[in-house]
Amino acid sequence: MSATTAPRRTRDDLYRIVAVVVLIAAGVVAALMFRGGDGTDAAAPTVREISVSIANRKVSPPVGRVEVGRGSTIRLTITSDVPDELHVHGYDRRATLKPGEPATLEFRADTTGLFEIETHSDHLLLVQLLVR
Repeated sequence: MSATTAPRRTRDDLYRIVAVVVLIAAGVVAALMFRGGDGTDAAAPTVREISVSIANRKVSPPVGRVEVGRGSTIRLTITSDVPDELHVHGYDRRATLKPGEPATLEFRADTTGLFEIETHSDHLLLVQLLVR
């Protein structure tokens, strides 16, 4: 073989190249599947705003479940017609509620599970927070 002639690829060489390409592709697919679980970038910060009003011991909107991803920032804004205290179970976060004044409580949802958010004196359930 002369110095100017390129070496011929054998069938074994082609199989090796294909195997390497398949392994690389599988690694990329696996990395994409496990980066955030739901196809979103897990590093991207998300803020979930939850607003609730309390009047005559009635919660508006009606009590529901809010689902967020772990690491999300939760911003609660609660307006009550009576004095009370807001309590986020599992996170031990509290805020004072003054009649007619919106109270805002912000925290990072870094613990997974189902957590109730309620008023302390009247024991009104405001929302269930599901952190996954």
